[in-house]
Amino acid sequence: MYSGWRGASRVQREEDYLLASRNTGLFALTATLVMTEFNTTTLVAFSSVGYFAGWWGLSLPFVFLVGLAFYSVTVARQWKRLDAYSTAQLFKAKYGNVIGKLAAASLLLAMIGFSATYVKSMYLVFGPILEGWNEWSVTALSVAIVLLITLRGGLKSVIGADVVSFVAVLILLPTIMVYSFLQAGPDAITKIAEAIPLDRAMKALPPEYVASLIALTCFTYIAAPWYGQKIFAARNESTAFLAVAISAVLVFALYGMAVLSVAALQIMDVDLAAAQEGLPYLVTILPAGLRGLTYGLFFAAAATTLAGVWSAMSSMAVGDFLAKGSDSPRRGILLTAGFAATSYLLANVLVDNVLQKLILANIPVAALSFALLAGFHWKKVSRAGASVSILAGLGWGVFCYLYFGEGGMYTVYWAAGIPGFFILGILGSLTWPDRATSPHGK
Repeated sequence: MYSGWRGASRVQREEDYLLASRNTGLFALTATLVMTEFNTTTLVAFSSVGYFAGWWGLSLPFVFLVGLAFYSVTVARQWKRLDAYSTAQLFKAKYGNVIGKLAAASLLLAMIGFSATYVKSMYLVFGPILEGWNEWSVTALSVAIVLLITLRGGLKSVIGADVVSFVAVLILLPTIMVYSFLQAGPDAITKIAEAIPLDRAMKALPPEYVASLIALTCFTYIAAPWYGQKIFAARNESTAFLAVAISAVLVFALYGMAVLSVAALQIMDVDLAAAQEGLPYLVTILPAGLRGLTYGLFFAAAATTLAGVWSAMSSMAVGDFLAKGSDSPRRGILLTAGFAATSYLLANVLVDNVLQKLILANIPVAALSFALLAGFHWKKVSRAGASVSILAGLGWGVFCYLYFGEGGMYTVYWAAGIPGFFILGILGSLTWPDRATSPHGK
């Protein structure tokens, strides 16, 4: 709380509130990027694969290693060079107001979905220690505390809290993994492999499913507004590039530890009703002191991720729908509070399976991938090509979800369609060219 409130004392203008004065250094930026991904939602969802896939479960965190490495190479420097209020402003600058508004609306829709899953995950983690509290009450308390910590200071408060949480997670997560292995007994590493043979693990977590998530992560994170906002807050282009590259390795390592910690439950003969209960259960058996620190860390991780997404939504609303440059942070505060209330409501009404809904929310983001990459790297891209690609991406993603469903591994078919978005975008640009050129392209 102190780190969040300390950030609030340095907020004087709207740009301070939304973009941390655009002067964040390498360590702080790396910390906040890692903690953006190290959130309770993804932690619960990704660690759960350890319970039924064992060592093969490490393939899921590999998604972040590849996805964030792709981000660092393709767009990290370019986003900082643009230095806008939101990622959607590239689409407006390159393709005009209509496509800019469509991109902003798509990204806001995605972030509403993400933030709802983040709120839901707080119930999964903290519900077991708040006996007698229902889901609405636990999430209401969680959202209220997050707002208390970060609402006044905006992104400065988020980054300040992330730095503290980052140091803590580098200490606590390896400690939890070691404790889990010690509880599992001698030769835990070998026993996990024996308990969950590779062929069985690959049936439970199919390689094609993992490959589809890698492709989707590569082509969704490049447009992620919550990442872009923090890149805009970087001190310079080199800082942005290095911070993303370093965070790719650290995020993979941290989630890998969580997967292996839960995998050890298999050889402890722990019977879970659902795999996503693995990490919450593991926390309950930690020694009292370590358990308290872990709950505190998980809450801090969830809080700053939630606040970061709400802040990105507010920044996008200001940058793409309202007049920029207010001398007061008041407007950003009101927008953030409104988005928080929306997330709370949807978490309790719509979200059931955290991982599936987290993936589903990426449909509007993936649809923008061709228009984004071409906007930075291809001078011949046109408004028509971008429009065709975006509409095809939205339509294909929705069709795959409705037709194949979560049980039919719709993400495999969805990811397979990504080359089609690019082909349509290229053909559309060549068939209906315009005079627009990328302000930051090659």
